[in-house]
Amino acid sequence: MKPIIAIVGRENVGKSTLFNRLVGKNKAAIDDLPGLTRDRNYAEVHFQGHDLILIDTGGFEPHRADSLSVQIREQTRLAIEEADSIIFLADGKSDLTPSDFTIVRMLQSTRKPVFYVINKIDRVRDQTLVADYYRLGVEPLIPVSAQNGTGIPDLLSAVIARLPGEEGEDIPPEVAVKIAVVGRPNVGKSSLVNILAGGQRLITDATPGTTRDAIDTIISHNHQNYLLIDTAGIRRKSRVSVTFEKFCIIEALKSLDRCDVGILLVDATEGVAEQDAKIARFIYDKGKGCIIAVNKWDLMPQEASYLREHLDKVRFNLPFLDFAPVLFISALTGRGVAHLLTTAALLKKQNHRRIQTRTLNTLLRKATEQHHPPRVKSRPLKFYYAVQIAEAPPHFVVFSNHPSLVPASYRRFLINRIREHCGLKGIPIRLSFRNRKKEA
Repeated sequence: MKPIIAIVGRENVGKSTLFNRLVGKNKAAIDDLPGLTRDRNYAEVHFQGHDLILIDTGGFEPHRADSLSVQIREQTRLAIEEADSIIFLADGKSDLTPSDFTIVRMLQSTRKPVFYVINKIDRVRDQTLVADYYRLGVEPLIPVSAQNGTGIPDLLSAVIARLPGEEGEDIPPEVAVKIAVVGRPNVGKSSLVNILAGGQRLITDATPGTTRDAIDTIISHNHQNYLLIDTAGIRRKSRVSVTFEKFCIIEALKSLDRCDVGILLVDATEGVAEQDAKIARFIYDKGKGCIIAVNKWDLMPQEASYLREHLDKVRFNLPFLDFAPVLFISALTGRGVAHLLTTAALLKKQNHRRIQTRTLNTLLRKATEQHHPPRVKSRPLKFYYAVQIAEAPPHFVVFSNHPSLVPASYRRFLINRIREHCGLKGIPIRLSFRNRKKEA
């Protein structure tokens, strides 16, 4: 197993900045507002020939009694329990607090290696700020600047020196399907990931926007691995007022770049909203397989006629996703959620399918015989041959005598024939037309 290192500390001491510095890229949301990281966030780090798993945690505030603080503390305790070693991070430019003492005493009781790191020591003259932290009664204290990288090699060397004995790598099988769960705030994304993962992997709360980062969870179902990416809720631009929420929207959209299939989660009690359609367009434009999951179906009438009516409304409001499967689920009761995984695996397989040129051209010939192309400029529109030039999504090119004049309706007709006869019913298809004379 790769050693696991957890970063813990109070709010706003720079844990996510340190996490990003160690990982080497901006993976956790960072801002100067407290409380941004609420879940456990994982990433791999390679240093001096060693592979580590790093966990970023939320701000641990032991003396707060509100529901969210309690959940964050539970997530942090789970990370500490899971970790082989722990980095305690303090803010060198702020005074010691009772919370710092409480956290350090808790970590001392774990009997695990703990590295006491004082952050924000950006310049040589800041070294004097470390002295006050000796009142914690622990040492050595490692001064660093997560912002500019000062002291980071010393920290990593100290961590490497106390790694647990290596018993042989337990390398998990390659993740087969990457799934991004996207949607408006408070539609149940984290609840869905939790029930799929079989435990409280992510914090859930009735407050919109509880998930701020894209959180990765690996699960196994029917002997196949899946990576679930729970993303921050995407709000309408008019409702995004602070910097970190804009950042989280960007992170959610970047998560779609990493995934094979996007699950668009829609609230059954509210129906498809304008923002749902915009998110769906993001999925479509990125060429990802898409599942429209109508959540909270346990709260709706269960008659078949009502389901058909609701399905018709979904199709009406998302006409450009008329090919995408629609599943009615309940993240609360678990109804239909396992079917999401099998459907996602099928969509990934379709999205990477390569159609033989011979098969494609036979299909093109039969389609044009069934429905003759229209005439343009008093001349018949001709299609010479077709090829597939890409996959994920499948992209086909048809060579024609007038590629710029092919009507949109006939383009849709050809896409539907390809989708129907080539086993591509659940994914987006790209179809372009080119002039044969330009292809020499």
